[in-house]
Amino acid sequence: MINITFREEIYKACEIALKQCMGVKKGENVVIIADEPERTIGYHLWLKAKELGAEAVYMEILPRNMHGEEPPKPVAEAMKAADVVLAPTSKSITHTLAKKEACERGVRVATLPGITEDIFIRTLSTDYGEIVKLTNKIAEVLDNGSTVRIVTKKGTDLEFSIEGRSAKRSTGVYRNPGECGNLPGAEAYIAPVEGTANGITVIDGSMAGIGVLKDPIKLIIENGFVEKIEGGDEAKKLEEILSQYGKEAKNIAEFGIGTNPKARISGNILEDEKVFGTIHIALGSNYDFGGRVKAPIHLDGIIKSPTVLIDGEYLFKDGNLVV
Repeated sequence: MINITFREEIYKACEIALKQCMGVKKGENVVIIADEPERTIGYHLWLKAKELGAEAVYMEILPRNMHGEEPPKPVAEAMKAADVVLAPTSKSITHTLAKKEACERGVRVATLPGITEDIFIRTLSTDYGEIVKLTNKIAEVLDNGSTVRIVTKKGTDLEFSIEGRSAKRSTGVYRNPGECGNLPGAEAYIAPVEGTANGITVIDGSMAGIGVLKDPIKLIIENGFVEKIEGGDEAKKLEEILSQYGKEAKNIAEFGIGTNPKARISGNILEDEKVFGTIHIALGSNYDFGGRVKAPIHLDGIIKSPTVLIDGEYLFKDGNLVV
């Protein structure tokens, strides 16, 4: 028999996830997909969906071996038959055919890869209406911009073009048929024009594949690619990771801005990239959000307290929003 300890704080956060973020209505078919590490969050979501009058189904899968591995076929079929799917799983099913086909059929899908109970409580105990407004406001500035410059007191001084590119809005609110994304929400992000990034980036928050950084990682960037990595052991680890995947893994793939005021840097990139007052620069693939580079990896690096200028106008000054 499986014992799950009921936690009121998780249950409250489930209400925000289901009502504010997913817009669950009475009578809708809501499928919760979890695995053993995420069982507690999954079970609480199922309880809350049931309380809201949904036709709630809980499905537990074996943990996948890697991010992006397909869920079992019966689960994929259940996803396509649902109105709403929430998937707190230890390995991501975000970039799977099962999720893609469900969204194409009009299912609203939220994936929560690797989320912890503390992160779930913290990042879903906020006003997602305000997050939507903030994310849209920042994304509109990016949509209308051509040149980005990022400067920090730690030594970052990076410039690149976003001309002709459109910003993506990861608001954490998926209420319309076919809308999909991560929970927690909140970031505005864009693919820099390939080959235009030049300068220095100092990652001082956290790095995907590594976690919270003890020492900053310095990236020297020329014509859109990381040409040199400097720092301590964590910089060496990043260099080792990138060396396995060829030059395109070193592409400057993404410029993102966190918009969740409750998120904090925890070492889990799902949360870290959402922290309001930080930005992130990602390396590798950007083909699925407006770029041209297909690479087998996508690694986000979090930068704290940035000054960001769009076409010479301040968007952030030392981590504080100016517009």
